[in-house]
Amino acid sequence: MANLTLKGVAIGDLENIDLEVAPGEIVCLSGSSGAGKSRLLRAVADLEPHGGTVRLGDMEQDAVPGHRWRRSVMMVPTESAWWFDTVGEHLGSPEHLDSPERLDSPMPEALRALGFGDETPDWSIDRLSSGERQRLALVRALSRQPEALLLDEPTANLDEKTTRQVEDWLLPLIREHHWPVLWVAHSEEQIRRVANRHFHIEGAQLVERELRE
Repeated sequence: MANLTLKGVAIGDLENIDLEVAPGEIVCLSGSSGAGKSRLLRAVADLEPHGGTVRLGDMEQDAVPGHRWRRSVMMVPTESAWWFDTVGEHLGSPEHLDSPERLDSPMPEALRALGFGDETPDWSIDRLSSGERQRLALVRALSRQPEALLLDEPTANLDEKTTRQVEDWLLPLIREHHWPVLWVAHSEEQIRRVANRHFHIEGAQLVERELRE
């Protein structure tokens, strides 16, 4: 278990961003289009040059190879890239998606929980809708056993019912595995449901907003 810590991070118009996310805590970020939400997540994922420092526990971003950092601090963008032909080739044999024990089934419970059937691993990537890609990108990310999550509007392409389905699956896993999470969201209703804290981007800074019932 480790805190995700941002100290003096600067990227784009954002300056001197200090933030600490505890294990199992979800911090939601909101802001107008172009405010820098996605770029901040990309900075934390070591996908864009930035000022300041980012740490996960004792591991400093600048002190480890980028691929190692991004395996630990896993970003799920709104639109994910897919490089193999089928779904199953991207998932392999996921571990620790639903329990501390290895999932030997070719159809992990994670997929079933998100409304997919036993045939899903054989699906061509080309046949997936944007919402299916978004849900499967979450499963793929969690199958890599990250230590922290960066979620850029992970339910943006989903209807309300499927959004709740994703939340009901994902939130218990975050608590169980003690992942610190930065979650970009626009919906105030979703922020109230999932967030422990909420920050809104105003100009160059993050301003904390009260969570109301």
